[in-house]
Amino acid sequence: MWAGVGVLLGLMVVASVLGFHVGPHGHLAAIGLGVAAGVLMVVMAATGQAAPLLWVLFGADVAISGSLGVLTWRGLRQVEGPLGQSGPRGIVGAEGVAVTDLDPEGIVRVGGENWSARSMNRPAQAGDRVQVIEASGVRLGVWSEDEVVGIGDDQIDEALPEGQRHELDDEEHRGAT
Repeated sequence: MWAGVGVLLGLMVVASVLGFHVGPHGHLAAIGLGVAAGVLMVVMAATGQAAPLLWVLFGADVAISGSLGVLTWRGLRQVEGPLGQSGPRGIVGAEGVAVTDLDPEGIVRVGGENWSARSMNRPAQAGDRVQVIEASGVRLGVWSEDEVVGIGDDQIDEALPEGQRHELDDEEHRGAT
């Protein structure tokens, strides 16, 4: 049983660290693993396998699971949006930054917290500014605001096939006249 407790507590730590990267829903998994480890430790104590280490681990498990519960609750329910609304829907309209590439899914940072997100208009690179246009549970729909930078006309011409280069030139001349 000790091995089971060790595995569950180890997985709880990994899930809680991942929760800081992927958002509040990652912490939910850590809480579930912590509760399972706590139940296993209570069973161990009830069957006479109580040792000082068991009680230390149980206390740490309760403290960590409780803390993760508070973090998860705040992440899922207490996010304030631009108009002071609370809850995930209150975040609609807020601006953030892409933490990972959104092609179309990834992670964004909005209001100091990381959220799973889906780009609704185009792929976005890490560091691009985004605006939240919808919220569904713990997943956000975002609109990438940054334009593609660093691409000049000569680079566009090199990337296009010969026939399309002339079409673009013709459109530019028609618009200029």
